[in-house]
Amino acid sequence: MALNPNHAFEDLEGIKCSVVEKNCTPERVDFLKKILEHNKFSVVIAKSPPPKVVAKPVTPVTPDAPVEPVVEVPLPPETFTIGVTDVSFDPITAVFNRQLKTFDGKILSSNYWKQRPEDLQEQKWYWEK
Repeated sequence: MALNPNHAFEDLEGIKCSVVEKNCTPERVDFLKKILEHNKFSVVIAKSPPPKVVAKPVTPVTPDAPVEPVVEVPLPPETFTIGVTDVSFDPITAVFNRQLKTFDGKILSSNYWKQRPEDLQEQKWYWEK
């Protein structure tokens, strides 16, 4: 177990990895994979297990009871877990210590990492505004 509980490790596809993010959409996986490979990390992607579904309590059926309509439960979206083979990598530390670079060589900000449409070109520390 890691000293920092937010720094998770997991076996993905049989390889010990530092988990970057869980339950990612395919679009998010594509974005993170490109960024991490650009920063020279080996990326491993595995399907996330489906979420647990709470069982509906069984009610006894009697001849007088009304029949409940069958409700179809939609399938959960396919999600993925993304990790890197460098087990010392912590995504929170890497972003806030400004260790990652964008494709054009600028420092990757937390807004860029979270794919927010705010000003992504900001290079100053937050306390120097």
